[in-house]
Amino acid sequence: MKQDSSFPTLGILGGGQLARMTTYAALRLGIRVHVMERFPGSPAGSIAHKEVVGDPSDHDLLYSFASECDVVTLESEFVNEERLAQIEHQGHLLLPSSHSVGKIQDKLIEKQTLQDVGIPVARFCGVESLEDARTFGKEHGYPFVLKSRRGGYDGYGNATIHHQDEIESGWNAITDGELRNELYAEAFVPFTKELAVMVVRGRNGEVNLYPVVETIQKDHICHTVTAPAPISMVATKRARKYAECAVESINGVGIFGVELFVTGEDDILVNELAPRPHNSGHYTIEGCVTSQFENHIRAVMGWPLGATDLRARCVAMVNILGRDDATGAVANYGEVLCHPRLHLHIYGKDASRRGRKMGHVTVLTDSVEEAERIAREGEEALRFAVSNEKKVW
Repeated sequence: MKQDSSFPTLGILGGGQLARMTTYAALRLGIRVHVMERFPGSPAGSIAHKEVVGDPSDHDLLYSFASECDVVTLESEFVNEERLAQIEHQGHLLLPSSHSVGKIQDKLIEKQTLQDVGIPVARFCGVESLEDARTFGKEHGYPFVLKSRRGGYDGYGNATIHHQDEIESGWNAITDGELRNELYAEAFVPFTKELAVMVVRGRNGEVNLYPVVETIQKDHICHTVTAPAPISMVATKRARKYAECAVESINGVGIFGVELFVTGEDDILVNELAPRPHNSGHYTIEGCVTSQFENHIRAVMGWPLGATDLRARCVAMVNILGRDDATGAVANYGEVLCHPRLHLHIYGKDASRRGRKMGHVTVLTDSVEEAERIAREGEEALRFAVSNEKKVW
């Protein structure tokens, strides 16, 4: 931990768009920001005070990085838990802790942890062989989903199994025929809506919840978020209760994205947690009194949490996903910004790829329908400059 009395320094492991937006919030508070990223010129590194290029699995580099920071936090949960624990044991402050992150990194352990405290989740079971998967299908029916215990995101690492004959091909598609003890099976959930709740929890246990939002996916990637979610008060209360309990069950500190399903009329299942700012919370930058990024900083620094109320009756956020053979530079700002209620965020990535998160638009209005319409029009109008040059970022 840094020993001098200068401006506080926040270290972020990762340099993508989540780290970039966290950095913006930190700079406004007078906090110095150091980021560690595998490749130079990252979105966050381009605006941070210092960018360290390297892999967090390099213990000596990680120790040196942490030594210059008051607090180290994460942009992604895909950092080796043992490496995180090592820097804690050497006296550096990591939030959320390696223990909390470890509970989320392994999705089977995450499900077991949630179930143990009474939070409803889909039926699940660890599977170590093809026969285990067949047994799960016989007992719980088809379809079901085979999932990687570690490293899955945005639909990667998952295979939906509709019939017993698909088990082996689905298994091999996820594992390449290896790591066969690193999967689990989960019953398919016939949900009516997908929800998310951002939960921020301070070092002292103080908790604030953001509004329950509805999320709509596009090719397994969060595409549209509307707040508040169009669900009953009963479902809203359940979603908030389970989201708060989920974060408390892992003793989390910082901001957490909790993903949930609505089944039937008002039944709620928790899907998973993310120990960091979350795509479903980007609307909070303009849409709430305190953004998810600022509240994450407040929480990990040990400061009082900010209010999470909506600034408007309704808010919509639409992701801007990449297209092939383009840069990350907008070619038609005038067309996108022609609506005065639209807020545009571009993440500063040099290269656009299909499905890559390049930016987002947010709209605040008096109706969900109007907010979503304006946001979608802005997203659909945007064009990136074309380029055949290959770039890392």
